[in-house]
Amino acid sequence: MKSDLSLTQKIKQKLFSLFRLNHHPVIKVYNGYGNPEKIIVMGHVLKLSPMPRKSYRKNTIVNLFSVLRSFMVVPFANAKISIRWQGNIYQTETEEDGFFRYEIFPDMPPAQGWQSIVVKLEEEKYRLQNIRQAGEIYIPFPSQYGFISDIDDTLLISHSVNLRKRLYELLTKNAHTRKAFEGVVNHYQLLRKSRQINNNGNPFFYVSGSEWNLYDFIVEFFRVNNLPKGIFLLSQLKQVPQLWKSGQTELMTKFMRITRVIEDFPHLLFVLLGDDSQKDPEIYLSVVKHFPKKIFAVYIRCLTDSRSEKVKIMILEMESKGVLCCYFKHSTEAIAHSKMIGLGE
Repeated sequence: MKSDLSLTQKIKQKLFSLFRLNHHPVIKVYNGYGNPEKIIVMGHVLKLSPMPRKSYRKNTIVNLFSVLRSFMVVPFANAKISIRWQGNIYQTETEEDGFFRYEIFPDMPPAQGWQSIVVKLEEEKYRLQNIRQAGEIYIPFPSQYGFISDIDDTLLISHSVNLRKRLYELLTKNAHTRKAFEGVVNHYQLLRKSRQINNNGNPFFYVSGSEWNLYDFIVEFFRVNNLPKGIFLLSQLKQVPQLWKSGQTELMTKFMRITRVIEDFPHLLFVLLGDDSQKDPEIYLSVVKHFPKKIFAVYIRCLTDSRSEKVKIMILEMESKGVLCCYFKHSTEAIAHSKMIGLGE
């Protein structure tokens, strides 16, 4: 019986190795953020998770299995963890889906810029393995503007409104072969530097319907394309049977994520960037109504002519509330608009 159990374990290990899956607990720490009063730490603890990707090739089969592995996850529910931040240790537990979002209220205002943080698994069963993971927290430098942007079909070509095309892009390509819209990098780099203080750059928050499963893909895509490093606020983990729903999120969920960011930085004026392929115009109009005089400008990429008349009505309503808006098809139009309203200085 003992040898059979050993054989079973060996077969499992071979399969996990073949599919490049970790079958031991792994901590994922996402880019967090904070202000002088509060630090927000985010991440997942997973019992089963994909190993990090080491290479990127134009191979459809390799890319397909890489994406499938991203959705082969088993959350570690109610896992005990500790968070080590600037000499202090904080204790908390993950939620049922393995996610943790912990708020730290420091005694002294933290230093500005990117700061290191470490999360450790404190479950007795795994204590000897010393499972821990470092991450980063961003404390924005003084600035006038903060930027909140969607990802799919705002800067990353995703074909969100067409299920077949969307799945083809997701399943057959990788972070090095997926494409950004022409000119979008120039626009975002322009905004990052706009009226910056002491060359420190403006803060960017990326609020997307994409799942946390795709976090590593998104971070690599941003790195390869030289898009501004920022905070990613993504959607709940999904597993393989739910993959076809990837990128779909509830309107109110995205609204609440944006609301949290704006409330955490009351001194900033915000610029919202999205597209008309799903519900960004409706969400951004709600944000404008909810935060009068807090939204400086709104950018909407036009992808669906069938929606354009409805979107134009929402644009007019936002403009009537003093928000500068740009409804554009090409990023060159958005760049010209940004320079015209002083976001290119």
